[in-house]
Amino acid sequence: MPLLSVDELTVTFTGRGRRDVTAVSGVSFSVDQGQVVGLVGESGCGKSVTSLALMGLLPRQGVRTGGRADFDGQDLLRMSNSALRDLRGKQLAMIFQDPLSSLNPVVPIGLQVTEILTRHRGLRGQAARKEAAHLLDRVGIPDPTRRLKEYPHQLSGGMRQRALIAMAVACAPRLLIADEPTTALDVTIQAQILELLKELVDQEGTALLMITHDLGVVAGLCDEVNVLYAGKVVEAAGRRPLFAAPAHPYAHGLLGSIPRLDAPRGEPLTPIRGSINDTIAWRDGCAFAPRCDFYTLECLQGTIELTEPHQPGHQVRCVHPVPPAKAPGHHVLEKEDGA
Repeated sequence: MPLLSVDELTVTFTGRGRRDVTAVSGVSFSVDQGQVVGLVGESGCGKSVTSLALMGLLPRQGVRTGGRADFDGQDLLRMSNSALRDLRGKQLAMIFQDPLSSLNPVVPIGLQVTEILTRHRGLRGQAARKEAAHLLDRVGIPDPTRRLKEYPHQLSGGMRQRALIAMAVACAPRLLIADEPTTALDVTIQAQILELLKELVDQEGTALLMITHDLGVVAGLCDEVNVLYAGKVVEAAGRRPLFAAPAHPYAHGLLGSIPRLDAPRGEPLTPIRGSINDTIAWRDGCAFAPRCDFYTLECLQGTIELTEPHQPGHQVRCVHPVPPAKAPGHHVLEKEDGA
């Protein structure tokens, strides 16, 4: 049994006097212990809403959820608030996208870290402060004892992100959800953060759900990849099969729009046309059809299911998947080999 098994997760935002908006529409995936699974897609595809639903952090009013999210045999979507509070921070933790808005601006970093240690590990006073300093040192924050007394605005963006990671790993959680942990950081700090997460998975056996739009991050870190579009998984495969031969036109377009170092000077990029707003309801066909260069009327004839057109384990939600011979075989995988 996987540590986390998400089955047909749906999240719909409701409101009086306005139409319902379905942000997540039947998403399914699983994460095993010690595995890194990626959720990939452009802004608005439902990645962050999926993570917030799993953590039980969506509002109780105006939101309707469905499906199942079994974590170690317990359905996260049906747990009480008190049960979720006992679980969050101890066995299930999350690194949020924006550390400046995620940290309390009027509370010192040390107090925010020790709060978790007191709540879930029973540490208090000097013992809690010593462990908090150890956690900050573990994530690479220099002079951790002094940093415990500082406020979030006194730290750099990279240090704030490291402080969030220290809080997330304080109780050695079994599952860590990282929502765009490298956003707005320079490439050097990004590499350090990713190396830190990789060490956590390797040394602690933590399962990691990586939510990102950066395919370079996916290539260097993830074992399995789920590509989301308009709230649904449109392609799911291992990292190498996906990058070697993306089968869904959306995933194919994402890889094709990445600049190549070996491309001739002045060669234009090939972005995906349109925007995330150019979509149709999944019940009417493929939501990506208005932006797809390969669509036919067959793409607009009802629900499209995930299939395995080319090889076992490589699932695609598409009527006309891209043949392997036309796949880009993208160079981004070279990052994994240190090239």
